[in-house]
Amino acid sequence: MSDFQKFLFEGLPVRGMVVRLTDSWQTLLSRRETALPPEVMNLLGEMSACALLLQGNLKFDGTLILQMAGDGPVKLAVAEARTDLSYRATANVVGPVPRGADLADLLNVHGGGRCAITLDPSDRPAGVQPYQGVVPLNDAEARRFNRLEQAVEHYMKMSEQLDTKIVLAANADGAAGMLIQRMPLEGEGNLEGRYGAERALELEDAFPRIAMKVGTVKPEELLSLPLDQLLHRLFWEEPLRRFDPAEPTFRCTCSRERVGRMLVGLGREEVDSILLERGDVEIACNFCGAPYRFDAVDCAQLFQTEGGVAPPPAELH
Repeated sequence: MSDFQKFLFEGLPVRGMVVRLTDSWQTLLSRRETALPPEVMNLLGEMSACALLLQGNLKFDGTLILQMAGDGPVKLAVAEARTDLSYRATANVVGPVPRGADLADLLNVHGGGRCAITLDPSDRPAGVQPYQGVVPLNDAEARRFNRLEQAVEHYMKMSEQLDTKIVLAANADGAAGMLIQRMPLEGEGNLEGRYGAERALELEDAFPRIAMKVGTVKPEELLSLPLDQLLHRLFWEEPLRRFDPAEPTFRCTCSRERVGRMLVGLGREEVDSILLERGDVEIACNFCGAPYRFDAVDCAQLFQTEGGVAPPPAELH
């Protein structure tokens, strides 16, 4: 069973959510033709949980795409989460993965790693590019982020100017995460004058106090404790209000049409060379492994309309 639950702290400018992926995570892993190294699998699980948390944190109808690209053994890792909490994820491994590798070892060996978050609205007009924010996998002092949480918290601080605390964990059995965020307050610059000294101190102290509690969560607790028990252990002294839970699901959005657009993006010359060598073009979806086959007639039809539109470069159908 996979679970997603939002909550807030009554009277305090702090909200949060927690996600745990079990059966849907197992489904995702079972669709891969080859097993990922444990370090990459764990990263992909954390990215899946994180993408769902970020999607749930936004009032946004569409797809949130979390991408990690770099110059290490992982060239690209992608997790997508949609409004209905369906998700998918994949990674492209191009070299040997050191045992116990962290985020910097996987994606930022020479300082070229980056994290991108793309918001693709459901009603995006044709020809309009989705919004994308990109941050390097190191801070202004060039200190490399060793964990995904550090990079995403930095992104949230830069893009939304809101303090955010994220904890993530993943293994072969599941993936999980928790996000806590400080909410803006009216009259932010003069809390004492608006609320009084005692109440202003309580409001200012709420986020760091709660974030410190979240930071005590161990990976095994995040992955295995029943969510009711986990939230009670962390916040039994806080005025917690929980909302109805939802269930994340693995769902791939690949289609023959999207794969066809990707082939158009490769160009006629490249596709013809594949046909000449193999007789047809066979492609398996990077996310779910679904096979797609295009023979010479299929490919000719793809290129009949001059100026076919190719998908964005990072799209993996």
